[in-house]
Amino acid sequence: MEQQQKQRPGPAGLPRRNKVPRTEANMDQRTYRLYVNKTQSLVCVVGTELRVSLNKCSPIGSKFFSVKCTPTVQCRVVPAAVAGDSLFSPQTLTRNSVLFISMGAASKLPNESKLSVKFYGSKKEALGNAVLHLTAVEISLDVDADRDGIVEKNNSNKASWKWGPNGHGAVLLVNCDSESYYKKRVDTEKEEISKVSDLKDMSRMILRTSGPTQLPEGYKLSLHITQTDAESVRVFRNKNSGKQQANSTLKNMLLKLFMQDYPLVLNKEQLAAEVPYLGGNSELEFFVEGLRFPDKDFEGLVTISLSLLEPSAQDFPETPIFTDKVVFRVAPWIMTPNTLKPVEVFVCSTSDNYEFLKGIRKMVQSSGYKLKICHEYMNRGDRWMQDEIEFGYIDSPHQRFPVVLDSPRDGDLQEFPYEVLLGPDFGYVTRYAQAEEVSSLDSFGNLEVSPPVTVNGKNYPLGRIIIGVAFPTTAHGRNMTKVVQDFLWAQKVQEPIALYSDWLVVGHVDEFMTFVPAPDRKGFRLLLASPDAAYTVFTNLQNNGHGKAKLFQGKGEEISVNEILSNEEFRAENIYVQSCIDWNRDVLKKELGLDEDDIIDLPILFKVMAEENRAVAYYPDMVNMIVLGTNLGIPKPFGPQVNGSCALETEMRSLLEPLGLNCTFIDDFASYHKLLGEVHCGSNVLREPFAFKWWNLEM
Repeated sequence: MEQQQKQRPGPAGLPRRNKVPRTEANMDQRTYRLYVNKTQSLVCVVGTELRVSLNKCSPIGSKFFSVKCTPTVQCRVVPAAVAGDSLFSPQTLTRNSVLFISMGAASKLPNESKLSVKFYGSKKEALGNAVLHLTAVEISLDVDADRDGIVEKNNSNKASWKWGPNGHGAVLLVNCDSESYYKKRVDTEKEEISKVSDLKDMSRMILRTSGPTQLPEGYKLSLHITQTDAESVRVFRNKNSGKQQANSTLKNMLLKLFMQDYPLVLNKEQLAAEVPYLGGNSELEFFVEGLRFPDKDFEGLVTISLSLLEPSAQDFPETPIFTDKVVFRVAPWIMTPNTLKPVEVFVCSTSDNYEFLKGIRKMVQSSGYKLKICHEYMNRGDRWMQDEIEFGYIDSPHQRFPVVLDSPRDGDLQEFPYEVLLGPDFGYVTRYAQAEEVSSLDSFGNLEVSPPVTVNGKNYPLGRIIIGVAFPTTAHGRNMTKVVQDFLWAQKVQEPIALYSDWLVVGHVDEFMTFVPAPDRKGFRLLLASPDAAYTVFTNLQNNGHGKAKLFQGKGEEISVNEILSNEEFRAENIYVQSCIDWNRDVLKKELGLDEDDIIDLPILFKVMAEENRAVAYYPDMVNMIVLGTNLGIPKPFGPQVNGSCALETEMRSLLEPLGLNCTFIDDFASYHKLLGEVHCGSNVLREPFAFKWWNLEM
């Protein structure tokens, strides 16, 4: 992309930039026909050329021609005139003689520039004369094509979109927050701008014009979009742009209360609209609103065009003689991994989760983060905060804010994301599925994202989304519903990985894996549940004389280490579970570029439920933890007591504390584990966004 030199701010403090100068080679050309013995008037856009075939417009018998013009008009002829000859003197007319006409600067008055072409016979006798009156205007529809937060003038790359740090193209946000705290509606559902704060969620677009105070009669400017793009975008106009603004506190107050100064210009019912030509050196400001995220049927690109229309004779429609266009890409929804800094923790309060809440509250407060508790009047007994929602964000050079993705599970917690989270600068998006399509795999414990990775030289600076599905060869397994998968794939910037999770009763990837930060190697570790690691711990306990130590003390289901190790059927079930996890282990190693040293196996046993032939965690599933920086909230396993300590907790500390991680064990046994969930299932974490900008991805 060519460098753009910054200038002092323009009118109303709006920054300007020099446009990239056009040369003859890259000028837009327009075919134009001259008529002999007739005076014609037209508007010429600076930076474009008129192409006139002289032979086609010459009188019969013409052999020569000459051209005269005022100094403001630039002319050239192809084939070029003989060296030393002036276009003012007769030149030989050939069947290929073409006159190119352009204007170097905007006119101050209509029709102030003149050009005439005279045709001659074989004896250079005059046969006819064509006269042209020209009005030059500068027209540029501008956006932030270099993605630095400034709407520069006439960027040469504004009509295309390219990924990467050296890429170009403007960014558009889906206006999916709500400027109202009460009687909420997502802003995309409203056809008007209700508050001035809504404007920062939109992308600025500026029509810059220069020329006489008004266009010649009949000429118009038209802003337009295609029928396809109309589903994805709306455009509003600032009626006050280009006008002298009164420095009035009262006026500013009224502007914030009454938003009539931002009329709707384009939407799906209005594909084209005339926009005013303000005259002189003017800037007309627009605000562009994204309406939908990339999806299966929408790549995310939107084009907006501005045309100069020329009047036609009689009652024929106007014809476009110049079109400028800009391209936006709608910002994707981006997930945040465990390695990003937490902002706020969300949990539910129910009649039976006091111990869980006490542990969570203590851990969150000691970690220094905010805690939001969803009470029973809102959750109606649905405690699975992780399953209902997934936090992410959207980003642009001028604005970013968190966006919650609402799962199609729609349990009793379904009102929480819309009624509580949605608000100013907090967006909401969901995907609807047919009720019969929704399964447990559509809960968002089955939706995770890795930290940034590099795989075989390919960078994933925003990590990769991870979902759970049925095993590829399973004929009737459960899968995440297609509408959600399509949405996730369409975001492009966190290419998804599908794991096999249908072997679990609940079927969520967070039941056997998570990521924690680490000070070395890739900056994180993958934690995997491992029955083999658990059997190693229990076998060592038995060999060291602790075979009678019991699990679940005080929980009414006590069982000794010896009893576990002697149960061959139970061992067979865990061999099967280990094979399922190992299959996923190999997928993750390949797709995330991991080595064995990047993985830590956690001692966790499972049991297979006979009626479903699927597995659940036997004791609290310690991999299903909440990660708050270096502080881990781990389900308390109630493992065998050895020398006054839980052997499983001791093993977890020995695995994780060398990485600088702090282990807090939270009692979720009765209120979550017994209901086939754990700490992670019952909590959710809003995190800070990546510093990396998604548009800098190399695609």
